[in-house]
Amino acid sequence: MPAQHLNPAKTVIERLGGVDAVAEICGKHSTRVFRWMYSRKRGGTGGFIPQTEFSKLLQYAKVKQIRLRPADFMPTADSE
Repeated sequence: MPAQHLNPAKTVIERLGGVDAVAEICGKHSTRVFRWMYSRKRGGTGGFIPQTEFSKLLQYAKVKQIRLRPADFMPTADSE
């Protein structure tokens, strides 16, 4: 994914198999998922995944044995 895509959304989406996989898990259009990685200036969420999607993504990761924790949805000093 391009460098302009923002974390933590970029990392979570990559771990779960990409935009299309996450869109399917959440029942969203892929363009909506892409917006999670865009800056607010570009009409995105600034790298944040909506909280309403956390449980779906965490449950999917658990079933598929993908390393994903609630803390992965929060920004770190590295992602700012």
